[in-house]
Amino acid sequence: MNTVQGARRIVVVGNGMVGARFAEEVARLDPAGERVHVTVVGAEHHPAYNRVLLSGLVAGDYTAEQIRLPVPDTPGVTVRTGLSAVSLDTAARTVALDDGTRLDYDELVLATGARAAFPPVTGVSAADGAPGEGVCALRDLDDCRRLLALVRPGAPVVVLGGGVLGLEAARGLQSRGARVSVVESSPWIMRRQIDRAAADILRRRYDALGVKVHSWRVASRWIPGTGLELDDGRVLPGDALVVTAGVRGNIELAKDAGIEVEHGVLVDDALATSDARVHAIGDCAQHPGGGAGLVQPGWEQAAVLARRLTGTEPQARYTGSRPVTRLKAEGIELTAFGEVHTDEEDGGDLEMLTVSDPHGGRYAKLVVRADRLVGSVLLGFPEAAAVLSQLHDSGAPVPADRLALLQGTVPAAPAGDAGERPAPVVCRCNAVTRDDLEQAWLDGARTRESIAAATRATTGCGGCVRDVNALLSGWDTKAPVS
Repeated sequence: MNTVQGARRIVVVGNGMVGARFAEEVARLDPAGERVHVTVVGAEHHPAYNRVLLSGLVAGDYTAEQIRLPVPDTPGVTVRTGLSAVSLDTAARTVALDDGTRLDYDELVLATGARAAFPPVTGVSAADGAPGEGVCALRDLDDCRRLLALVRPGAPVVVLGGGVLGLEAARGLQSRGARVSVVESSPWIMRRQIDRAAADILRRRYDALGVKVHSWRVASRWIPGTGLELDDGRVLPGDALVVTAGVRGNIELAKDAGIEVEHGVLVDDALATSDARVHAIGDCAQHPGGGAGLVQPGWEQAAVLARRLTGTEPQARYTGSRPVTRLKAEGIELTAFGEVHTDEEDGGDLEMLTVSDPHGGRYAKLVVRADRLVGSVLLGFPEAAAVLSQLHDSGAPVPADRLALLQGTVPAAPAGDAGERPAPVVCRCNAVTRDDLEQAWLDGARTRESIAAATRATTGCGGCVRDVNALLSGWDTKAPVS
């Protein structure tokens, strides 16, 4: 490897979405590799890819090639795949790899992510922790290939876990022609992100697709070749069982090295662990402001840490994020964020607006406190999602006409406010505004792929693909720009 003399050595363990983004950010800030040299080590043999879109790969919406992430083509970044870190010596500042070699570092970044948690249910996992017969998770490309090999059109499949990933997997499998059942142990699906009223309508939407949702039910036994037995004695037929019942952070490397951990590797606002030369970002990190489980906070952490370690902004801090949950299921538009498990009985200056349309499969809930939007659930209101999430992020006052917000109208600036409202954010994962997209279009980007290359839009959760395509379609009807 050609390392610029004097460049500080950064080793990144983990070539997932967050580790790859860190390397990309460093390459952008230090393109010649004069300040730092980054070596990324990934256990998978594949290049980095967008794990958030795996359910779309199951559905057939994407190919493995289409969800790959860019690899920095700069002298300051080296990516090594197919290698695992097996131990860490913080005194010597070395990382031992499973091929017998060691990497020296000045700074170490743990981006080891998380793995599927298999519940203690008979038949779900083997004695060594591996998935049981006919059982698979949905965390990586190998899981996708295993699942698609198990599923045939018309065959029954059971998804264990009614969170975002489980529902996305269920929709993807249904679009492949499978007969799908979803089992959720909580009282309703997406229990953490949406309220019960929204979940009831969402369940009806899935039922109309032929996906049967069984909430408030616990799995008691997986019977290979037969199906999943529930706690009430029923057996749901299934040739395959997809487990999406939570994850566990990959913290063993840090724990074995004596670094402080709980359910994740403990980090502060500088994203440093109990060893100041070791940092953690993404799903393996545990920050007081949260952020694990969603890509946007991980990318924000990667950007902050890149600025710190390249010295371009050594005072940069990560103080938490305001995550937005988007359900990526074909034909279903669901966005949720902030405080949604609350009601007017909580008192104070809290107010709520709810719109429930079970027949139309739509539901909206706005939670306002002191004239600020503090939470929302939007099922079937795609135009309003971008406006409301931006209003939540900015902390700007909501307009007097709360209902108008559901039409996706950007609120007018208050009287006497001479400043301009910021451009609407289209791709929240990458903070790409409508103005950014239009500028890329004016610069010659005419396809979604070229827009993604220019702005990163659509490369995150995929929730903005619809909006980007609509904008491109509208702009393409304009006269050519001279």
